[in-house]
Amino acid sequence: MSVSPSSSAQAAREAVAQRLRDLRKSAGLTVNELADRCGWHHAKTSRVENARTAPSAKDIRLWCRACQADDETEDLIARSLHAESLYTEWRHQVRNGLKQLQNRSVQFFRQTTLFRVYSSTLIPGLLQTEGYAAAVLRKVADFRGLPFDDSAEAAQARVERSRVIHEPGRRFVLLIEEAALHYRIGDADTMAGQLGYLLTAGAMPSVSLGVIPMAAHNRVQWPRETFHVYDDSLVSVELVSARVRVTQPSEIALYLKAFEQLRSMAVYGAEARALILKALEALR
Repeated sequence: MSVSPSSSAQAAREAVAQRLRDLRKSAGLTVNELADRCGWHHAKTSRVENARTAPSAKDIRLWCRACQADDETEDLIARSLHAESLYTEWRHQVRNGLKQLQNRSVQFFRQTTLFRVYSSTLIPGLLQTEGYAAAVLRKVADFRGLPFDDSAEAAQARVERSRVIHEPGRRFVLLIEEAALHYRIGDADTMAGQLGYLLTAGAMPSVSLGVIPMAAHNRVQWPRETFHVYDDSLVSVELVSARVRVTQPSEIALYLKAFEQLRSMAVYGAEARALILKALEALR
């Protein structure tokens, strides 16, 4: 797997690699000697120790056995699995269909009380209509070359998952770049329905909807990658190839700082409604 652009994932991998290196050295083994005991090429040992190759559970078991450190095995396997979960390629996430990907987040959504979302390209999933979501997911299925297209079912699942926005005890702070209101996803009717729903959803008591004008002066933040902050414990960043989960407190703090700066440039209430209505007018 390629190195994650997030230092959270890479730092976790490097911690596992460092511990495996320490075990080898404590056992008095050279790179070649450990490779011989494990039955693989010495280059693999170097790749693992330098965090260029993620070890499998079997690799870790063989490594610990070679170092006479079997009591370390399960902990290292758990730590390695956690490190790899921080960076998950989309091709792995969507291999069982788009609907399952939506359903996978339902329980996590119910455990979150404060949602902060910044989107520079699309209407946030929490505010998507079924028609808009289906159009987005159809494009995803086509781009990923999925063997079957379950985008319609996935769109229904996304809307069902988003009903959490109507449940008490939660807050939603959502920021959208104005340009995202104008990107044509689906046909004109789909976009009109989506923009109309934004006008309604933005008025909900639990929702703070901000739009960052394209004409905003003196931007303190340029448009960033789309990211979601769940409470203060997790940031999910969407890249073309993968979804990165950021859990390192110092990195979460950076995303929160960026979010607040982006939030300071947004307009709300009547001004936000005016920008949404402007996008609606442009459809005619």
